[in-house]
Amino acid sequence: MSGKPSLTTDSYKGVRDFYPGDWARLSAAFAQVREVLSSWGYEEYQASPLERSELYESKGNEEIIRDQTYSFEDRGGRRVTLRPEMTPTLARMVAGKRRELAFPLRWFSIGNRFRYERPQKGRLREFFQTDVDLVGLPEGEADLEIVQLAHAIFRSFGATEKDFVIRVNSRALLSAACKATGYTDEEGVREYWQLLDRKAKMSPEEFALARGSRPDPLSAVEEASDPSVKEEKEKLLACIETLKSRGISNIKFEPEIVRGFDYYTGIVFEIQDTSPENPRALLGGGRYDGLVSLFGGDPLPAVGFAFGDVGLMDFLTTHNLLPESANVPHLYIGTPTPADIPGAQAYAATLREKTMFRTFVNLTEKSLGDQIKDAVKRKIPYFIAYGSEEAAKKSVRLKELATGKEEELLQDIVMQHIYAKEQNS
Repeated sequence: MSGKPSLTTDSYKGVRDFYPGDWARLSAAFAQVREVLSSWGYEEYQASPLERSELYESKGNEEIIRDQTYSFEDRGGRRVTLRPEMTPTLARMVAGKRRELAFPLRWFSIGNRFRYERPQKGRLREFFQTDVDLVGLPEGEADLEIVQLAHAIFRSFGATEKDFVIRVNSRALLSAACKATGYTDEEGVREYWQLLDRKAKMSPEEFALARGSRPDPLSAVEEASDPSVKEEKEKLLACIETLKSRGISNIKFEPEIVRGFDYYTGIVFEIQDTSPENPRALLGGGRYDGLVSLFGGDPLPAVGFAFGDVGLMDFLTTHNLLPESANVPHLYIGTPTPADIPGAQAYAATLREKTMFRTFVNLTEKSLGDQIKDAVKRKIPYFIAYGSEEAAKKSVRLKELATGKEEELLQDIVMQHIYAKEQNS
């Protein structure tokens, strides 16, 4: 013994380890999301989680930059940040190859994000997030498609419109309302938006006190007597009515939705779980027409949304909608003796060759009885022993471990037999 203290097996605070079963469940959810996005013509992209810190300081949420990023100086003296969100990276990538890309872009990315905040239900320091963006089209049909797509993702898991609600607002409407009520300075508008973003967590008295003596722009939104406010409100309400006419009934105008990032310029929206067991926002997004121009050139219109894996999995669990995961092998091939391992591997190769049939081959000297126990522990549903006798007669005895039932089958039909039983179960 060296006398040194042993290392802890705990993971870093606010992050998670995904053992195979956990990762299979999350991967199954990601696969469903990818299937929907691909069916709408969206292409997947990826980038490094390391970014220059100035990318986020140039146009973002001040609180996140100041308090919630993992930022450090590398050995070359460069200031680096682990990405807290993906939209600035998207803007950088699009600006970098703007002349080469075919617009409009329909892109999505699924990857990990990092925010240094207090871990709590639904919030972690590392999480996986899906970002979806439509770049190169102005407000109108692009906004409608993005909201429809967000709706389609949740519906694809089997959720009904009673399970979630889409809450929609407009930054342009809020800007007009702020101007109509005397918020003429940019800093004052930003402070009001930050206050409005926290309103749901405050009492009416606390909100009024924090606002001070200045008029509340929400009153201007409700009255819509100012021409600019009226125009923006009517535009947003028309958008909502169009979405309803296209089959989205669980959508409503919510003037208090503001979203946290400063780069939003038009429509903003959230998807909220309606279950009292999980009363939280699941997805957020909006239009951000000015972000790409930070890298030079003319502004490029864009709209998109993002949602994290924690909220998604909580929603699917709450509503009993988790998709089936499939990473456990279909079949455990046991070997009577170590000398039978090469033959068992060769047989397994024929099973995997055409359909990626998931097959586990024993490589130990355990008895067949212990191998069956091993298969049960691994939750592998079917077992066969494959030795010289089975190789000679071209048949095997397939054991269904949940019931103990055994069947004599030709080797060539084992795979089809298991697939048929899975489809009928």
